[in-house]
Amino acid sequence: MWFLNLLLLIFILGIIILVHEFGHFIWAKKFGVHIYEFSLGMGPVIHTHKGKDNIDYNIRAFPIGGFVSMAGEVYEDDKKIKKETFMCNRPWYQRLIILVAGVVNNFILAIVLLFTIALFWGSTTTKPLIGTILENSAVDKSGIEVGDEIKSINGIKASSWDKLQIALYRKNKNESYEFIVKKSNGEEKTYQVIPEKVKQEDGTEVNQFGFGIDSTKNHGIIPSLKYAFMKFGSIISSMTLTITSLFSGKISLNALSGPVGIYQVVGDSVSAGISQIIYIIAFLSVNVGFINILPFPAFDGGRVLFLLIEKIKRSPINAKIENTFHVVGFFLLMLLMVYITFQDILKLF
Repeated sequence: MWFLNLLLLIFILGIIILVHEFGHFIWAKKFGVHIYEFSLGMGPVIHTHKGKDNIDYNIRAFPIGGFVSMAGEVYEDDKKIKKETFMCNRPWYQRLIILVAGVVNNFILAIVLLFTIALFWGSTTTKPLIGTILENSAVDKSGIEVGDEIKSINGIKASSWDKLQIALYRKNKNESYEFIVKKSNGEEKTYQVIPEKVKQEDGTEVNQFGFGIDSTKNHGIIPSLKYAFMKFGSIISSMTLTITSLFSGKISLNALSGPVGIYQVVGDSVSAGISQIIYIIAFLSVNVGFINILPFPAFDGGRVLFLLIEKIKRSPINAKIENTFHVVGFFLLMLLMVYITFQDILKLF
């Protein structure tokens, strides 16, 4: 079973990486940028194909990324090709499109998959409406009722279930959580909720609030379209809160998951059915797109940042400085990946 789960994980990551890198590839090709290689995976090449366009199409050993190798990504680096085919020599807007195309592709894939899920299996509301409350639970004792809409938790606006879950996961110095809810009559009320501490199998304690999502199903093309875009925005919003919480210390790095953690999630989703697997693909696709557009070195967003600085100062940035920036960023990124993977492995024991 573990082998099938591993194959499924490789398949899921392969789809997401392929869609992302194809975005860079197709626009670079359209704008006449010289492309050396299109690779899925990292590390040693295990299969290669030389296309009629003289581009090497490779599959590499480790399915944790991919890349499109283009001439002149930072500066003119090949005397054998025409100057106008260097990416750095293409018009500003073309370079911008090439850089963001991967992220856009990931977002489009996610929206299409979310629409597909809603169309075939139905969709629930993305609003944080309380559908169930466990008897004698913390939420039940506070006076909150089924049908109430949670507006905020500890001052964090709860615009969706996804964002609400992050708000509940953030570190809280006090035992009590402040819930502001909207009643069915439109009145807003404030409640203090003291969650129950529950020990998990690994010995860690988690807060249990005792309420569940409104699971009423909606069907049809229009509700499905609405769900796809609302859910997409919900995931983006929750990821933004996660990133800001990491920097503020409200969420620790241990909460993040790498390949091992994703493998666990994929394994759990198999028993839940194909709709859950499709959702995992959509969710991870949004994650990959969101992370890549962050203005961090080695990410697409880091390169976009330099492009924007170049546009503002109206002159190219020193190529050596930019290249060093991305190399150092990539090294730090690999260290973070090793740390997260190590933490994922520790969670297994």
